[in-house]
Amino acid sequence: MEKKYFVHPTSIVDEPMDIGKGTKIWHFTHVMSGAKIGENCIIGQNVFIGSGAILGDNIKVQNNVSIFDGVILEDDVFCGPSMVFTNVFNPRSFISRKKEFRKTLVKKGGTLGANVTIVCGNTIGQYAFIGAGSVVTKDVPDYALVYGNPGKMKGWVCQCAEEIRFRSGRAVCKACGKKYKKDRIGIKLI
Repeated sequence: MEKKYFVHPTSIVDEPMDIGKGTKIWHFTHVMSGAKIGENCIIGQNVFIGSGAILGDNIKVQNNVSIFDGVILEDDVFCGPSMVFTNVFNPRSFISRKKEFRKTLVKKGGTLGANVTIVCGNTIGQYAFIGAGSVVTKDVPDYALVYGNPGKMKGWVCQCAEEIRFRSGRAVCKACGKKYKKDRIGIKLI
């Protein structure tokens, strides 16, 4: 039976696993049994994907990223080079806390820049953009632009990743023309 995905010969993919059609797994990557990876994903060099990790479709994971048990990436998420997901909030080498792993969710279209650290137990909203080197310590709303250490919300971004500015609760992206509405619940595409 012909594989519907590509795995570089230097990578290790443990059985059983679920890898979608068109996905490419590059050099020195390890995918643990039980991991789920969607269709048309690109998994870069030296990536680790834990047995409880779930990756949607069209995910791009750049080099040197570890995606641990409890991390869920919805469709179209971008993980920049050497970004970090933690999985234990208060680690100690001499205390086993595997039963304390906290779930981390990155919603559809989220971008996590190079060297970003996501502290476990947080949710990154749809199309949120986390700038390079940021440390995220709390939930991030949909379409938020966050950067710094600790990460602070600095504005809003369009689905195309261009910054948008609201006037009277409305914004139009200068790059692609998408229109947005802001209310006390959050941002919505209109």
